[in-house]
Formats: sequence, structure tokens, C-alpha cells
Amino acid sequence: ASQNHGSNSLWQSCQIGRTFSCVLLMRRACRYRLFLAKPANDLSIGEQAQMTLQKTELRQLQAFLRQSFGNEGIKVGLDPRNSDNGAVQIGEARIGTISVDDEDGDRSFAFEMRLPVERHVLQDYLRRLFENDNLTIMARAKKTDSVELNNGPDFLGIISADDPKGKTFTLQMAILDFDLEDF
Repeated sequence: ASQNHGSNSLWQSCQIGRTFSCVLLMRRACRYRLFLAKPANDLSIGEQAQMTLQKTELRQLQAFLRQSFGNEGIKVGLDPRNSDNGAVQIGEARIGTISVDDEDGDRSFAFEMRLPVERHVLQDYLRRLFENDNLTIMARAKKTDSVELNNGPDFLGIISADDPKGKTFTLQMAILDFDLEDF
């Protein structure tokens, strides 16, 4: 019952804001509520495999992120801390994680990256990190706690403030299965 209450509260909050972050959080909440109902050792092999990134997907995600951010140095592999997730690196530096979302039969992925900088240097930080001057930050209509990240005209994801003072941010990028078809 407590899991449902938390999920309902999250859903009510999201209905008010309807942000990209809420969509991802709701999808994760539903997925984890389904799997948290069973102990990990009671999951079927098929259910365990659905939650794990496959080698082909890792290669596709790497190619997709390289193209999206314009940086051939991006590497994607299994996360040594959690084999259900992918670890994203540039060189030896870990920059983010990729989680699998297999809810309702459509396989998708969520790339999440913490940004330890303040708003006024966010664009410069990302341009230097990815070595790409085409990355731009754009304000969102009626939203002050988040901005859009674009590579030229292409939308990449939403960057949300982690705290009210805007000292740190998180980039969230949804990657759908059909985004990977060309890779």
C-alpha cells in the first residue's frame, strides 16, 4: 500500500507540472513497483534479461550518443556497480548512466547525467566536456527550473535544477528503441 501511495503522490505532482522528468519518474516508478513486488531471485530469466542491457544495445547506444553529442570519445559499457545499467564515459571519466525501461512492451532507455555547475556556466561546461560548440541551452516556456539542451537544431534532453538555488543540475535524455534503428 505504501508503494501505491508514493506512486500516487508522484503522479499527482506530475499532473501539475507535466515535465519531462516526471514522465521518466512515473515510468520508472511503475516498472520498479512491478519488479519490487518479487524478490530478485524470484524473477524469471526472461524478466532479468529484460532489465539488462544487451551487447548490441550498448553498441547502438554508444553510436547514438556519439552522434547526438558530436563526440566520438563517448564510450558505453555495463555499469560495474549495477549490471542492469549502462555506464557512459568520456575517456576514463564516468559522466552518466543509462537505465532500461521495458514498461508496456516498448523498450526505451533513460540517459542521466549529473552536472556539478551553476546555471551561468552550464552551456560552456557542456561544450567543453563534449568538445562541441553546437551545444546550446534554451529556456523552456513557462518553466524556470529547467532548460532544453540542443545540438544545433536537434533537441537532446531536459536539464533540471537539482536544488532551488540552481547550484547543480541533471540532464535527462529519453532514448526510444526506434532512435537506435539506424545504428
